[in-house]
This record gives sequence, C-alpha cells and structure tokens, in this order.
Amino acid sequence: MRVVLQRVRSAAVKVDGNQIAQINQGFLLLLGVGVEDTSKDVEFLCDKIGTLRVFPNESGKLHYHLAEVNGAILLVSNFTLYADWRKGRRPSFTMAADPKIAEQLYLEMAKRFRQKGFSVALGQFGVSMEVALQNDGPFTLFLDSRQ
Repeated sequence: MRVVLQRVRSAAVKVDGNQIAQINQGFLLLLGVGVEDTSKDVEFLCDKIGTLRVFPNESGKLHYHLAEVNGAILLVSNFTLYADWRKGRRPSFTMAADPKIAEQLYLEMAKRFRQKGFSVALGQFGVSMEVALQNDGPFTLFLDSRQ
C-alpha cells in the first residue's frame, strides 16, 4: 500500500465541478492499493500516519502529530501510485489492486482513522477528481507499507 502524504493548510476535492470534500489543516493522503495489500497494511499505515510528528512547534522543530494540532484527513484513492513506467511510454497498472478490493481497503482506512478520533473527508472512489491543496512547507512524504 502506498501513500503520498502532504501536510496541508487546506485541501478540497471536486467531481464534475462540484466540491464534495474539504479540510483545513491536516493531511491530504493519496492512497494506492496494490495487489498484495491487506488489512494489515491499512493498520500499519494508519498507526504510522496518526503518530508522525510532522507539525512544527514554536521553534520550528517537527514535534506535533496530527491530533495535537486538531488536524483532519482528506483521503483520496489514487491507483496510479502503482504505475510501472519502466518499459515503453505508456504506464502499466497491473500491480494495482482490483477496484473492488481497493475500495474495501480505502473505506477500511477511513473507518480506522475515524476510530482513532480523526475527522476524515473522502474523495469519490473510481472517478476522475480535481484535487486542490495549499501545501504547508511544502512537506510531502511517500510511505510504502512494504518497505
């Protein structure tokens, strides 16, 4: 399971020109689900992301985690994180999970974050979306549950 985590001041998702989700301070998480991913990957990433100390204190040192700054999560599915671009000119997506499985794990991740007390907004699974964000830093991490 792969996640691009962006620390944001705000982020929003539109589908067909209509805003469907929005957060203020927190994380925009782009989630890619691979063919081998399971609930264990969801559990690992939720625990890790929820406790990452990536928000600065008064001296600018990364000290606070998401709950300590009352941050929210905008979770957006993004199968293209499993693109294999090494051969040819058109990426292959054979390592991305079947959409039914990917959607189940995507929703499980949202549920697990909510159980941990986080406010979670969702993109719309399986459709083209416009994602807007104001990156804070910029601060971007790439997490892979298999590394």
